[in-house]
Amino acid sequence: MSRSDDLARIHAGLMAAAEAVRPYTPGEVAFDTKVERGDPVTEADHAANRVLLDLLPRDGEGWLSEESADDLARLDKGRVWVVDPIDGTREFVQGIPEWCISIGLVEEGLPVAGGILNPATGELMLGGLGEGVTYNGMPTSVLDTDDLAQATVLASRSETRRGEWERFDGAHFQVEPCGSVAYKMALVAAGRADATFTLVPKSEWDVAAGTALVRAAGGRVTLADGSEPRFNQARPLFPNLVAAGPRMAAALLGLDLNDE
Repeated sequence: MSRSDDLARIHAGLMAAAEAVRPYTPGEVAFDTKVERGDPVTEADHAANRVLLDLLPRDGEGWLSEESADDLARLDKGRVWVVDPIDGTREFVQGIPEWCISIGLVEEGLPVAGGILNPATGELMLGGLGEGVTYNGMPTSVLDTDDLAQATVLASRSETRRGEWERFDGAHFQVEPCGSVAYKMALVAAGRADATFTLVPKSEWDVAAGTALVRAAGGRVTLADGSEPRFNQARPLFPNLVAAGPRMAAALLGLDLNDE
């Protein structure tokens, strides 16, 4: 199967999920609260999930989604779709245009292709290893400098609200709060920001597509200790993540981001 076929399936999935979400108005949509984490979930999340589950996986392919019960049969699959029907549901509920539909394809533990669509802004990032990345159809790539003083780092809106980024107030880089982590990673891949990193655990569905995009755009995605994340794990959770151009990633990792 060619990577172009994978990318065509991802593009079709993003468009179909956006259509499923269209009837729900950001900022005016009803929501429930998930018992396990307290996160909001809406019928739009479920509608997009149904569309993606119907469209993406074929025979022999696995599935991992925030809005599906986890079937560990995926662990025996060489190809697994890792999706978040709406990443940034909190922003979706609040009417903040920093949410997206996120589709990642993992092969043997490695994110190889991904796509992220922000229906609120009309931004579409699509790409795969060996194929590069496009931003609204135009080729793009990561920024890559080691000059922290000139860098813009996208920070979790929730993390900054809780005060978790206050310890970087004296850092030389500019911190810009933003919602969905998938969207932040896509902006890094598209060269719209220098980097993003997380201070709290993230699930695979949050970051699979973004990891594929950043790497396809010439960037680097690691854990805060510099190790490479492996996907399609039994416990699909990472303690933290750093995404940037190679030189910027090295500069950020030198700050010891695990310090409290």
